[in-house]
Amino acid sequence: MAPKRHGGSSPPFRTKILSLSLSGAPEVPKKVVIILVTTIHVIVCLLLIVVVLLQQGKSADLAAAFGGQGSQTAFGPRSAANVLTKSTAWLAGILIVTSITLTVLLQHQATHRHSVLSGAGTSQSTPKSK
Repeated sequence: MAPKRHGGSSPPFRTKILSLSLSGAPEVPKKVVIILVTTIHVIVCLLLIVVVLLQQGKSADLAAAFGGQGSQTAFGPRSAANVLTKSTAWLAGILIVTSITLTVLLQHQATHRHSVLSGAGTSQSTPKSK
């Protein structure tokens, strides 16, 4: 007969770990975290728009190969493209992370609220008698 296994650690062990990790840090209000993440999200959105608009299309390199003036950039045609491409990827990744973070935070905040009508008393009017 195989020994009986349980799925996970015992509850007292988990509560000790939780109390140790949360006891020393001051608690930050959720509103401050939401405002901070939203600010970062908006800044990243604006930067991503600027970086995407600064990038040249693929046809600009083709025009430069046939004598066009499309490759006259401050960094040179390849290094600017690499910097802008890498910054686009990083900004897109940060945008996705902040989007998911805001979704989780706002969903968590919405589940703890009560309905507008939850505290209101129900007043029922009686029909007019003849």
